[in-house]
Amino acid sequence: MLVLECMLRRAGIATVMAILVGLGTVMAVGDDTKLRDEANGLFGTLTAVSEAAIEGPDVKLGRALFWDTRVSGDNKTACASCHLSADWGTDRRRFSPDARGKLTSRHSQTVFNAMSQASLRWTGDRKSGAHQAEKSLTGSMGLASAETAVLRLAKLGYEAAFRAAYPDDAEPVSPANYGRALQAYQATLVTPAPFDRFLAGDDSALTAQQKAGLKALMNSGCADCHHGALLGGGAIEKFGLVKDYWTATGSDKVDVGRFEVTRDETDRYKFRVPMLRNIAKTAPYFHDGSVAKLDEAVQIMADVQLGQRLSDQDAAAIVSFLESLTGEVPKHFSPPTARAGGRTSRNR
Repeated sequence: MLVLECMLRRAGIATVMAILVGLGTVMAVGDDTKLRDEANGLFGTLTAVSEAAIEGPDVKLGRALFWDTRVSGDNKTACASCHLSADWGTDRRRFSPDARGKLTSRHSQTVFNAMSQASLRWTGDRKSGAHQAEKSLTGSMGLASAETAVLRLAKLGYEAAFRAAYPDDAEPVSPANYGRALQAYQATLVTPAPFDRFLAGDDSALTAQQKAGLKALMNSGCADCHHGALLGGGAIEKFGLVKDYWTATGSDKVDVGRFEVTRDETDRYKFRVPMLRNIAKTAPYFHDGSVAKLDEAVQIMADVQLGQRLSDQDAAAIVSFLESLTGEVPKHFSPPTARAGGRTSRNR
């Protein structure tokens, strides 16, 4: 107090206030640095894909295939049918119709940033994007067999594009190369966000509330599962560690998760941890799309995974932080201007 009184007498109140504000700024910068260091230890940054990568022949082929409804049993369904630009690479519908007119059993997940995940789909039963795409030919695309798919691709005039993408293959038009091309395209759908700028050193990239939300997310235990550059996507975990998830989500049915694939009792109710990138744009939430609002989903996760109720302030801050994970929809997430056979594509 004696020091402060001395400062007031010598410099005046206005000057002292300026000094105190300056000290507060230094302290805030220090707090940001500490928060950033902790976050960098748990997460990681995304980097935009170069234009050169987007122009690769395999990527261009994959882009054409992703949007082409002709490579399906009903000539109406494409990968893009349940991975929509307006929905940040996912589908706002709880379940998506496939080429056979049936609804998928689980909610469609985003293809943005998805190719760097350890596995794909809610049960982690696809080891890569190529594996998923190849299986989709006789799955959601509704084609009768792999042979039918090859004949369809050749008939549609894709052989030259496949040969350009995979010149060393004696038979370039194949289900395996179909999968490889789609994986190559989807690997370019990367969406850096304000959070990445903060991790790289830009204190102004996040608001004060978002920084508080980042701190709350790390302190609450959410980052135990939602870590890495994608804030998730790398592990298979039980949904409902301390409480049955369906009691909180109001799910129409109880989904046994990975147990459906492995028949291992230890996998019952286990799902691949979804990444949080673009989560504010990809409602509804969870494997069955049972929750429409992000703030409700955050509280449900705290409830069934951590056994706690977040304060309204912490929940709002976490939701605000999650909004900082929203990047731009990639400009090339759209049909190419021309497609196989020399015809112009239709924007869907």
